[in-house]
Amino acid sequence: MSLLCETPHPSRRAVLMTGGALFAWAYLPRFARAADNRDPRLIVIVLRGALDGLSAVGPVGDPDYAGLHGDIALSLTGPHAALPLDGFFAVNPAMPVFARLFKDKQAAVVHAAATGYRERSHFDGQDVLESGFAGPGHVATGWLNRALESLPAGERVATLGGLAVGPSTPLVIRGAAPVLGWAPQSLPAPAGDLAARVLDLYQHRDPVLAVALQKGLDADRMALDDQIGGNATKPKGGAMKPRGGLDSAAGMRQAAQGAAKLIAADDGPRVAALAFDGWDTHVNEGGATGRLATLLGGLDGAFEEFEKGLGERWKDTAIVAITEFGRTARINGTVGTDHGTGTVALLAGGAIRGGRVIADWPGLKPAQLYEQRDLAPTSDVRAVLKGLLADQFGLSAAVLGDKVFPESAAVKPMRDLIA
Repeated sequence: MSLLCETPHPSRRAVLMTGGALFAWAYLPRFARAADNRDPRLIVIVLRGALDGLSAVGPVGDPDYAGLHGDIALSLTGPHAALPLDGFFAVNPAMPVFARLFKDKQAAVVHAAATGYRERSHFDGQDVLESGFAGPGHVATGWLNRALESLPAGERVATLGGLAVGPSTPLVIRGAAPVLGWAPQSLPAPAGDLAARVLDLYQHRDPVLAVALQKGLDADRMALDDQIGGNATKPKGGAMKPRGGLDSAAGMRQAAQGAAKLIAADDGPRVAALAFDGWDTHVNEGGATGRLATLLGGLDGAFEEFEKGLGERWKDTAIVAITEFGRTARINGTVGTDHGTGTVALLAGGAIRGGRVIADWPGLKPAQLYEQRDLAPTSDVRAVLKGLLADQFGLSAAVLGDKVFPESAAVKPMRDLIA
């Protein structure tokens, strides 16, 4: 299913007009604003493939960094100079939007971070990252969906449900809480999968709403026949030429642009999950330029699309980009990096207490590396996620440690991530 979105506007009427399947949201109840006038939103971006945190946010002030990370280490000098964040860290030059947000105190970095998983399997690492369990093998539900489910009955955030962006629902947002699926037009989606799932969601909750949604889907399909819009081009042969999948810079931008329109709506979802692929950089990774820089530019573009598309909602929004683990501190024989441990979590949004790199820096001397090969983790990604959920939606440490992230009571929420 693909929802065709046009001009962003945070109103129910705009939602009605921007895409057929969104027509159904016109029938959802309108909710009053919170007493403090906050209307919090949380967007989770999963970077699948393991992000090289040392080339995304380089510890340029560490004397061991340049020699250890070799040709892909960032530098404050040269034709592709990194963008300084503070006196010690600098962000990849492919991320000028993030650097600007950081300067404006609307972005932050948690460095030397990892989940509790210490092996190097993508499948198990992503399972742990998205399920929220301490170990692999728990693939039924994700921590973000359980967070929605844990909110009090009638709570606006829970009632409006979540948004899953992509050809299939990311594990992180799967579960009992309602989730709307949205796939950019350029992405191949399993035939009927997302449409059937969304219809099933509403048929047992509200038959009238289900009928409206079906009409909207039909209108959406007709619109796609007649209107390609800005998301793709139609050559002479009539076949649509996609802008790119979620492992491309264009695809990341497109996904964020569409998601922002849904999340900005008065009666749109307050919680969203996106999964960007392609971060497994074993060969020709590049540093300030090359493959990784292209991917980071796409992520940077996604931040920009959210900032623009959310409009006034940006001030109450927190975005977190996370990955299953980091990559080796030393480059390999193919000028890439292998599966590692410590990495970065990137935070952005008007709600973020930014302008900070949060790190208990472990150092990069051989004896300081994890198993003498990886950036040693000193922060738990679950602490970051717990802090965001606590500050944005008021979930207690007990609920977070028992239900949202089971058996994690010892991992305390990171405080003061929200302004």
